Amino acid sequence: MKRRELMLAAFAAVLTATTALMPANDAAAQDKKWRIGFSQATTIEPWRAQFNKDIIAEAAKHPDVELIITDGEDKTEKQVADVENLIRQEVDALLISPKESAGLTGVVQQAIDAKIPVFVLDRNVETDQYTQFVGGDNKLIGRAAGEYAVEVLGGKGKAQGNVVEIWGGMGTQPAHDRHDGFHEFTDKEPGIKNLLDQQSGDWKQDQAYNIMATALRNNEKIDLVYGHNDPMAYGAYLAAKDAGREKEIKFIGIDALPAEGVMWVNNGELTATFLYATPGAEGLRQAIKFLNGEKVEKTITLDTLMVTKDNAAQIMKDNGL
Repeated sequence: MKRRELMLAAFAAVLTATTALMPANDAAAQDKKWRIGFSQATTIEPWRAQFNKDIIAEAAKHPDVELIITDGEDKTEKQVADVENLIRQEVDALLISPKESAGLTGVVQQAIDAKIPVFVLDRNVETDQYTQFVGGDNKLIGRAAGEYAVEVLGGKGKAQGNVVEIWGGMGTQPAHDRHDGFHEFTDKEPGIKNLLDQQSGDWKQDQAYNIMATALRNNEKIDLVYGHNDPMAYGAYLAAKDAGREKEIKFIGIDALPAEGVMWVNNGELTATFLYATPGAEGLRQAIKFLNGEKVEKTITLDTLMVTKDNAAQIMKDNGL
């Protein structure tokens, strides 16, 4: 069996073992120059679904690219297996958005050892042995959220209130950065009291609902909820609404997807959200740039934007909503 036939047989086996998304036009794929693998942590979160849409849309602009996407199904061990399969396929470049920083570090090193350039997206790994990181600055976004929280709770030096913070996954650096940035501002305010200690909703709306329901039962006064993403902030809002207390609480989230966080702000359900742009399109552009022999920076930081009632409607309109 010729080498190309062996590669195609191996590729077919990988597609059986993983949840792979790729263009169906196999004939066209045979003519593509670069085979780029993307290991996604999960697709069950709306932000992750948008992430995939963005990278697929960008790939469609590049006929010389064959994009292979795998779904880690929110399990570290599944994502490790996905990356190992992509390494065996000898992809020209690997893009990875890790579920957990520590859990995916080893397999990223395996890709580097196999001479595959690695582009880490959104969540970093615990090594600098990769080609490039592309993502938002979570600490910067956390700071913006913390500064806004102080403002809506009375202003610098005068802010007062009971705050519920709902963390993302405890094993992810973005959650820690969003926490640290937020507290750079709120911890300077003696009038602000934090009601919970590291309660993780694992980025999930339903888990945040349960955390908030418990917080509502245990605390007669809650002034502000800070969710590390919009689904969790919205889950907390729904819990408060079911308890008849949503109007006494301000809800802040992060992500600002037009059909989700921005819409919830426009509806008055969230008070504010902060843009955390997906790095899918930029990550793919950077990988193509590198494969074509151009230099790339070690880190690409994506911009953020505060979304309130003042600009939510325009953002939705700009996105056809």
